[in-house]
Amino acid sequence: MKLKKLQMGGSLRLLVLLLYVVSSVYSQEGSATNDAAVMQELKKRINPPSSLGWNDPDPCKWEKVQCTKDGRVTRIQIGNQGLKGSLPPNLNNLTELLVFEVQNNGLTGSLPSFSGLDSLQSLLLNNNGFTSIPTDFFDGLTSLQSVYLDKNQFSPWSIPESLKSATSIQTFSAVSANITGTIPDFFDAFASLTNLHLSFNSLEGPLPSSFSGSQIQSLWLNGLKGRLNGSIDVIQNMTQLTELWLQGNAFSGPLPDFSGLSQLQNCSVRDNSLTGPVPNSLVNLPSLKVVILTNNFLQGPTPKFPSSVQVDMLADTNSFCLSQPGVPCDSRVNTLLAVAKDVGYPGEFAENWKGNDPCSPWMGITCDGGNITVLNFQKMGLTGTISPNYSSITSLQKLILANNNLIGTIPNELALLPNLRELDVSNNQLYGKIPPFKSNVLLKTQGNVNIGKDNPPPPAPGTPSRSTPGSSDGGGGGQTHGNGGKKSSTGVVVGSVIGGVCAAVVLAGLFVFCLYRTKHKRSGRVQSPHTVVIHPHHSGSDHDAVKITIAGSSVNGGDSCGSSSAPGDLHIVEAGNMVISIQVLRDVTNNFSEVNILGRGGFGTVYKGELHDGTKMAVKRMESGVMSEKGLDEFKSEIAVLTKVRHRHLVTLLGYCLDGNERLLVYEYMPQGTLSRYLFYWKEEGLKPLEWTRRLTIALDVARGVEYLHGLAQQSFIHRDLKPSNILLGDDMRAKVADFGLVRLAPDGKASVVTRLAGTFGYLAPEYAVTGRVTTKIDVFSFGVILMELITGRKALDESQPEESMHLVPWFRRMHINKETFRKAIDPTVDLDEETLASVSTVAELAGHCCAREPHQRPDMGHAVNVLSSLAELWKPAEVDEDEIYGIDYDMSLPQAVKKWQALEGMSGIDGSSSYLASSDNTQTSIPTRPSGFADSFTSADGR
Repeated sequence: MKLKKLQMGGSLRLLVLLLYVVSSVYSQEGSATNDAAVMQELKKRINPPSSLGWNDPDPCKWEKVQCTKDGRVTRIQIGNQGLKGSLPPNLNNLTELLVFEVQNNGLTGSLPSFSGLDSLQSLLLNNNGFTSIPTDFFDGLTSLQSVYLDKNQFSPWSIPESLKSATSIQTFSAVSANITGTIPDFFDAFASLTNLHLSFNSLEGPLPSSFSGSQIQSLWLNGLKGRLNGSIDVIQNMTQLTELWLQGNAFSGPLPDFSGLSQLQNCSVRDNSLTGPVPNSLVNLPSLKVVILTNNFLQGPTPKFPSSVQVDMLADTNSFCLSQPGVPCDSRVNTLLAVAKDVGYPGEFAENWKGNDPCSPWMGITCDGGNITVLNFQKMGLTGTISPNYSSITSLQKLILANNNLIGTIPNELALLPNLRELDVSNNQLYGKIPPFKSNVLLKTQGNVNIGKDNPPPPAPGTPSRSTPGSSDGGGGGQTHGNGGKKSSTGVVVGSVIGGVCAAVVLAGLFVFCLYRTKHKRSGRVQSPHTVVIHPHHSGSDHDAVKITIAGSSVNGGDSCGSSSAPGDLHIVEAGNMVISIQVLRDVTNNFSEVNILGRGGFGTVYKGELHDGTKMAVKRMESGVMSEKGLDEFKSEIAVLTKVRHRHLVTLLGYCLDGNERLLVYEYMPQGTLSRYLFYWKEEGLKPLEWTRRLTIALDVARGVEYLHGLAQQSFIHRDLKPSNILLGDDMRAKVADFGLVRLAPDGKASVVTRLAGTFGYLAPEYAVTGRVTTKIDVFSFGVILMELITGRKALDESQPEESMHLVPWFRRMHINKETFRKAIDPTVDLDEETLASVSTVAELAGHCCAREPHQRPDMGHAVNVLSSLAELWKPAEVDEDEIYGIDYDMSLPQAVKKWQALEGMSGIDGSSSYLASSDNTQTSIPTRPSGFADSFTSADGR
């Protein structure tokens, strides 16, 4: 009986085993069949070329496809095959898939979900036209090591939470992938992540704290249209970094400590708003090979990097005290920087404190005989603490820090200042006991509710902030101390009364004036035009924008007392304090004399203006009385754009005037005029033709200006009228892009927008000329034409040439086919040696790409900057004996050496008397002092 049971049990087990084997085989055959079905669907959708050999019914025999022995698909590697079409939605049925590569094709449509493919290791989808990515795309991809999503046409998307499941990821690359939102704060979850490339997206906000301590080695966050901002302190804890690209954002504050980044080789923070001195930990970093610091507000001495480091750090694009590397700053500058450190090196300080003499004067600083006597930093939004380093300024008499957000205590060191007469720290968030100041010091501490209390105030999230800056008591808690307290209170009362009376008088006068203007308008009499000059605010006052109302197409123009025009006829321009009176402009142009005419444009005449102190400007006067709607649009566009952007290679708008029928724009003066003069009319005007190195520099200047317009400013703009006559040159022959009347906002992402056709034939991109659709690529095309003009010295459209060579672009393409014909096409005034010819050839290749027929085949302006900067800014070690530079000759006697040093001192420019070491843009094109009635300096955080 027992034996029978054993036999039956063995038979049962054998049957179960047999069923398991059969079901496994069936399952494997079914899975292989499923894989084959997915592959056939893929083939149907992408229509592969015959060269791939995808004709066999068994996909495991197809080219670029690999399978397991039992027919499961593991690898699909069909990149660079010129494929069109879309991907099937059931790709995630290929459950054994390890590698999927379709990069550099023309695939479009939505990406399918890859969720659940827990064996997938590599995913290359870059350089296609995919339009969307599902939210569950990364779910369950636990083995994924690398994913490339770069350069697709995704609709805006954010990095999904599902990415966290890809715990094995090593490379995440999504350059130009239209990612929006903030960088998620979960990157500390990826123990193996070494490459994070998110350049040219629309990310915004700060760097996530999870970067700290991550294993990331290569971090690309450059050129983000959404503008990352805030501090970059988290970088100091990313100790595995070898490559750091943060250029083209809005980061602010000081550079962090780099001493822990022992493997960092390439560091680029160009085109931000970084402040403070360059830390020695970066200068002396042994691993460093390339550092790019251009276009910030970095302060202190110009750092001197070792000769082994390739440096891009134009001194004139920062706020260094001196342009010569390694030379220390004036002791007063060092003290003020030590003061600024405790408030985080504010951008407003860094932007305005330039040069090596704080008494030049710097913003907020008053001097007497070279000694600092007053520091007025009120209403500047300062955060941080009051620096004890103020005590080093022994000549200081007044220190005004009112109406900021300062915390902490008043340092005891301030009570030791021997000449201090007034300390105003009212309306901050200070606490603690007040140091024992002398009895003759006027102390103002009102508005600090915890002043006198030993402990700092407890945090109160969500509670209202302290009272409005400028209120008399700020909610109590503080008092006015010292002998001058009573007089101060009396002064406030008297001042208030006088101020009220003055305000009443002004209002009454304005009312009478308006009645007078209205009465004379009704009688039909024409009054002499008048515009109120709005003077720049004092440094301590609020910087409110001024709202200017422009009458749309009214013949009578605007009126400072109001207008009866319908609302639909009005346009509003918000441009700050930039209004200049018509009388000032009449005076500086000698009443718009014919002698002062610099040139004529489509909507007016440009005059040269000069103040009594020799300051020059260019005044563009629209045709009076015949302002068309299009002309008015250009006028408004120019103001709107130039008040939002600021860059050393974009012409600066100094102000404007609206007075009756008068519409005038005032620019910085560019003494050398347009690029056209030097390219096409140099013989007629008795000029020397441009050398090739000069042409390269001009091209690079223009490229940087347009790159800024396209992607580095707060908004992206399209110029639409790039041409040599809109490129102006200073005395140093550095270029600036001008004429922003046709500028339009760039559309988001890859989209285009239809506009009225405008611009100049010969420079118009074909898709724009045919359809009127604009993207930033139409400027790239125009820039390519300018490059061709720089190479050949010929105009884009030259009707004096035979018909076959009248149009520059097609003629240039034909001439560029072989070396011999191309050499003949180069401007004969260019001295060609082997090195120059190689440089010209590189620029010609770039010009060809920029003028590609299809917009998507043209590069971005950032690429043009990279190519041109590699040619124009080659660094070579100096061969001059360093001893000779500094005038040191050890064979001289001491009296002889002293005489030589004295002779050189007058030439060095270190004392500020020479302009040789000044900014390369600091020629007569820049206004040295601002006359009354002109605008404050631009304060855009991201414009340089």
